[in-house]
Amino acid sequence: MEVCTNKLQNLNITSDVPGKMDDDTKVETQPDAIFEGDYLDDDEDLEPEVTLGSLQKPEEPQDWHLLLPQHFPSKAGGAPAWLDPVNLPSGKSSCCDFCGDPLRFVLQVYVPDGWKETTYHRAFFVFMCLSMSCLQLDQHEQGKDRAENPRRSVKVFRCQLPRVNAFYTAEEPKGCMGSQCLGAFRARLCDWCGTWEGKILCSHCREASYCSRKHQELHWRTSHENDCCQIPGSPDASILPDTGKVFPGHAWPEYVMDQEPELSCLTSSVKDNSKLMVVEGEVEPDAMMQLFMDQFEADDDNTCWASFIDRVERQPQVLRYCAGKRAKPLWAISTGYLTYTPLCIYCNGPLGYEFQLMSQLLYYFHVENERDPVDWATVVVYTCRESCDKSVSYKEEFVMVFSSLHLQEEHIVVLLS
Repeated sequence: MEVCTNKLQNLNITSDVPGKMDDDTKVETQPDAIFEGDYLDDDEDLEPEVTLGSLQKPEEPQDWHLLLPQHFPSKAGGAPAWLDPVNLPSGKSSCCDFCGDPLRFVLQVYVPDGWKETTYHRAFFVFMCLSMSCLQLDQHEQGKDRAENPRRSVKVFRCQLPRVNAFYTAEEPKGCMGSQCLGAFRARLCDWCGTWEGKILCSHCREASYCSRKHQELHWRTSHENDCCQIPGSPDASILPDTGKVFPGHAWPEYVMDQEPELSCLTSSVKDNSKLMVVEGEVEPDAMMQLFMDQFEADDDNTCWASFIDRVERQPQVLRYCAGKRAKPLWAISTGYLTYTPLCIYCNGPLGYEFQLMSQLLYYFHVENERDPVDWATVVVYTCRESCDKSVSYKEEFVMVFSSLHLQEEHIVVLLS
């Protein structure tokens, strides 16, 4: 299965550029990017600023060190840097509701919110099942009422802490390395995935721990059968270092997430772009091409998809963040998504769009090499407007996965022509 990122890389949507009239008079242009439906005349209705997340591979020791929980990182791949390192999601919350396998960590974003004391530290953690088959089943469940406990293969958790808490100092440590920057007490993690709490102990060494029987079996077959006697606590144990431990179950590489504002550029509607292609001589303005343009412009999904591609090609982005009452996702097509937003299952308050994952992330994870690779156009996350404090430490938010399989084949053919 070809992942959606290949489609993105092969597309090139022509955008308007400042031009001249026949008499060399310069054409007046608007300074900001305008998309149909994105901007309104009233200044109060201008689209909020979007923050983009891009990925960089850690290289220096300091880069890796800053991925530790006490530095509150935003990152993708590897293992999560849990904000609350003790009260982790467990049981069914940590597993795919279809196949029952433990979910894999995808990405976390640190977005503190100082408007109330309990959100001084605030982070979101995204997890996903590795199976595309489960993701396809997920499509039929995500539109159900959350009160019915729909099954999901993609889950997002919100965690928040006040400035004064049991795990971290009031000020983030600066310029520290190694033993100079000791983290808080943490729950014992699975020795295979390093993600979920390890509650199942190896019956022989009583030291290795696992989040599930499946991960225990995988670890045993790959290395633990030979290493078991060398773990501290076994009869002939040798002392193994705790720092810098590598978990064998990390299939997705680890990256630091950099953040920057989305840039504005002079871009008009897809309709104008198609006309510009004719004016610039890229295509002949014959009857067939006119019919092609009319059909393209008449299809809302085609227009939306072209605008989507045009926008994501401006800057590298694996994440788009934009909180606020007027914030809205960047949709790949104009149909197929929910027309309403469910309520928070903890406080029954309203949810609002906060961020979305982009399919470029799949390129960094090299999912095309996997047996049943996941493939999606975007993953949209809606969170509690009030950042409620009730119930558990990690609260599950509402997530909508827009699969690339929803893209009609004729839309892709039109854009690639």
